[in-house]
Amino acid sequence: MNKLNEIHWPEVYHALNQKGFAHLDRVLSKEECLELISLYPRDIYRNTVSMQRYRFGEGEYKYFMYPLPGRVQSLREHFYAPLSVIANQWSSLLGHGAGYPENHSDFISTCHLQKQNRPTPLILRYQAGGFNTLHQDLYGEVYFPFQVVFVLSQTGIDYTGGELVMTEQLPRAQSKGTVVAPRQGDAVIFTTNFRPVKGTKGYYKSRMKHGVSEIKSGERFALGIIFHDAL
Repeated sequence: MNKLNEIHWPEVYHALNQKGFAHLDRVLSKEECLELISLYPRDIYRNTVSMQRYRFGEGEYKYFMYPLPGRVQSLREHFYAPLSVIANQWSSLLGHGAGYPENHSDFISTCHLQKQNRPTPLILRYQAGGFNTLHQDLYGEVYFPFQVVFVLSQTGIDYTGGELVMTEQLPRAQSKGTVVAPRQGDAVIFTTNFRPVKGTKGYYKSRMKHGVSEIKSGERFALGIIFHDAL
């Protein structure tokens, strides 16, 4: 995962501040993506969710159990540390102070004190006709303001459609929609709940949601890294 050390974090921070998301090219290699896809049929998950059953869309996702697979744990820790910097900046802008520790293990301890003990990293699988409705991944009172999705399949070859869709609720206006089409190995970092936006009376919370557009053909896998644990 040498590409992880090449991420230019000032550019990521700028994109997160301006748009609420940042698109990173080819963070994982094809081989790393295939390795993660190969985990899907294994018995290493605490829960399997049918999106249709809960009217979340159409598809399936699985939450890993602890201990997380090595690569998943490594990605969770690697991204948390630099993202905690901007998480604390956002918290300060909104008057909450700096509350996110530098180490992910310390943040998880905070989750567990609130009885949020269940791991949240997951793998998602969509087939033709599949989609994911607009939502937020909060899971409890304690949550981290960013999450990361890695697309593991190659658009145009393994599947068509399946773009990442994000909406932002603008003040006194309709929601703004943005479509991102990541390639295999790309990562998209986005806000879990809101981003701070400067208004005439200081900063306010601009709420955002995310989803996945309909898969037109083929099969799409993605890895979701959520940093807080669930109730």
